[in-house]
Amino acid sequence: MNMTGIDWLIMGAVYAALVAGVLFSRRYMRSVADFLAAGRTAGRYLISVSQGIAGIGAITLVANMEMNLEAGFAMSWWGLSMALFVTIVVASGWVSYRFRATRCLTMAEFFERRYSRKFRIFAGFVAYGSGIVNFGIYPAVGARFFIYFMGLPKEFEFIGLTLETFPVAMLALLLTALYFVTVGGQVAIIVTDFIQGLFTNIVFLVIPIYLLTVVSEQQIVEVLSEHAPGKSRINPFDTGNVESFNFGFFMIGVVGVFYNALSWQGTQGYNTSAKSAHEAKMGGVLSLWRGMPSGLFMLLLPIIAVTFLQHPDFGATAEHVTAALKGEPNEALHSQLQTPMALTQLLPAGLMGLFCAMMLAAFITTNDSYLHSWGSIFIQDVVMPLRKKPLSPEAHIRILRWSIWGVAAFIFCFSLIYRESEQILMYFAITGAIFAGGSGAVIIGGLYWKRGTTLAAFAALITGGTLAVIGVVDHERSLIPLNGQEVWALAMGASALVYVVISLVLPRPFDLDGLLHRTDDEKHKESVVLARRSWRTIFKLGLDNPEFTRRDKILYVLSYTWTGLQVSVFVIGTIIALTIGIDQGFWLGFWKGYILLLLCLSAIVIVWFTVGGLRDLRRMTAALSTQERDATDDGRVQS
Repeated sequence: MNMTGIDWLIMGAVYAALVAGVLFSRRYMRSVADFLAAGRTAGRYLISVSQGIAGIGAITLVANMEMNLEAGFAMSWWGLSMALFVTIVVASGWVSYRFRATRCLTMAEFFERRYSRKFRIFAGFVAYGSGIVNFGIYPAVGARFFIYFMGLPKEFEFIGLTLETFPVAMLALLLTALYFVTVGGQVAIIVTDFIQGLFTNIVFLVIPIYLLTVVSEQQIVEVLSEHAPGKSRINPFDTGNVESFNFGFFMIGVVGVFYNALSWQGTQGYNTSAKSAHEAKMGGVLSLWRGMPSGLFMLLLPIIAVTFLQHPDFGATAEHVTAALKGEPNEALHSQLQTPMALTQLLPAGLMGLFCAMMLAAFITTNDSYLHSWGSIFIQDVVMPLRKKPLSPEAHIRILRWSIWGVAAFIFCFSLIYRESEQILMYFAITGAIFAGGSGAVIIGGLYWKRGTTLAAFAALITGGTLAVIGVVDHERSLIPLNGQEVWALAMGASALVYVVISLVLPRPFDLDGLLHRTDDEKHKESVVLARRSWRTIFKLGLDNPEFTRRDKILYVLSYTWTGLQVSVFVIGTIIALTIGIDQGFWLGFWKGYILLLLCLSAIVIVWFTVGGLRDLRRMTAALSTQERDATDDGRVQS
């Protein structure tokens, strides 16, 4: 057992605080819209913190630590330019503004309004199937982390029975997430995710600072400097032989940022939880800052772990990790567990508990959000469109809860049966592509092109889903000799081509202005002017939008300035590296400065977002206490 009494006390205190958050929030959940979208009352900081941690679960932390164990600092160089692409999406309101202008509660409701009820049901099945398969390994990865990190035995005795720890741990973790989501729906999810987001941000900063006092800069340099040709963890221009997490992996991700905007429905409750389109947009702008603590954490910990495992100064202690992992023959799982197991030897009592409590919080945030999303999608996108009569709000919420329990049962069984054979991020890419491969074409075409047709939408989803399913089933990659990320790219390209060709050959113009309510803005507070945004307006940073306050403009300018600095460093550095060349000593100095900058900015971000989030939480609960509920606001398309 690796945990001490103080560690268990910290775990218990964090768990109690989360349960208190659920009990506090349940009083505000009074309608279907509350269960699905928190009554559309969340402010920008609350959305940013809660949605951010919902997207950074225990499995995401393990996956990114697995990636950076192989890639080191080098992958982060390409990530510097990613801020530009994310900012373009956020600043332009790409997809999100037009989706909000439709006033649809879910993406599936948009599918029905834009295409047809049959397509809504079909897309719901595809999204649901893709989502729960993608979600299927979450309990396994989470349970396995806690078993190894906490040093739990593989079996234990209970009332005379010998039970395996793995399924029991999965069940305990899932039941916790289920309690959170079924009691208070999206309201409880936002509240508890916010609490967990504040806590994890602090741990994201504290743990790296401590570890930098245990593993020296010189030791890190010595380990990272030793590498095979083309596999540098320091120089991003010496990574030609890196197999998985290379430049091609990054570029596919860039395309996905634009193509799959709002496509992935794993946290779909957050897509409609903001109190306005403007607040949703500002939450997106804030995400450029909010991700700094987690980015620092996921970058630095694997580098410290690989230094600990490979530097001779830690040889005797590192052998404990090697010995503990000898019983795990699966190479994929061995890769996942190296960093967590290294931390068991590096962290003292107290910090062990903080780290473990942070991982528990991260597990709950992602799992309750995904359980809510996929359970809701099945009811809202498949069951409800098939019903001729609406349900009462009570009955509607009841079947939403049953569906969520059904998702939990599936992923529990899937995690027991499925044997992982590749890196987590590759598994995410290929299983997500079952829906995301074709959904980008369907969403973008439906929002921006009046000639996009229902037949083209069907064909695009079928094309992308088929290619992805072949990739999932073909473990040996004999039919499609590509990794998970590359299969996703193939699915995106093929689906977009099919959508465009069929829409051009068999056109059927659609009333896009009517869908976007461009003539009905007097009845709604949300601005729809930006649904017609021109590239000239985008170039002006969108600051001519009347919804922008003075503080909004300051935040926007700061965000653009930060993004501009990152992109400038990336462009200038890339030009110099490709022409003159940059030696390893310079790269080492650059990464040292980059880490110090992230440490300072992360401390500022934590205080900033805590103050803003608490203010938004107070405003959300006040709004939910007084606003009138509409029983018909349940995601149905009124005929």
